[in-house]
Amino acid sequence: MDIYTVLDYFSTYGLYFLFIIVFLEYMNLPGLPAGIIMPAAGILIASSDMNFMTALIVSIMAGLLGSYVLYFIGYFLGKPILDKFYQKFVNLQPSIDKAIGYTDRHGNKGVFIARLIPVARTLISLTVGTLRMNFVSFSLYSMAGIAIWNIVFIYAGYAFGYLFLK
Repeated sequence: MDIYTVLDYFSTYGLYFLFIIVFLEYMNLPGLPAGIIMPAAGILIASSDMNFMTALIVSIMAGLLGSYVLYFIGYFLGKPILDKFYQKFVNLQPSIDKAIGYTDRHGNKGVFIARLIPVARTLISLTVGTLRMNFVSFSLYSMAGIAIWNIVFIYAGYAFGYLFLK
């Protein structure tokens, strides 16, 4: 799916589309990557009456809710789910192991930094849930990392979106 198709969906469904896609992405489900969604939201904001802060808040809420789903899957189902995930997605095992090790070493800072690293930013929720990290700490550090990621990518679309609209 290219940026123009995404823009069509955004113009038709607006913030609902943004919420659903970001929610699914943070649950690590296949779909559109944030590298396309967030700049597309910025392009739409620049070319319509959509509010930057509203879109940002919706994207952060969706990211947090998607993260919570994986956190609680990890928390309650833990290691068996992680083992099955390793079997099914063998190529992601090094990324997951890296996220677990980083979180073990750096705790809350590890969650924050992982939120800024592609692939690790969506997988961190499952790993810290499995490690039973404090939910409030997880939420606060996730929110900060998700906010920075989303601000950067939405603003990139907002600032440079005119290049796509010509």
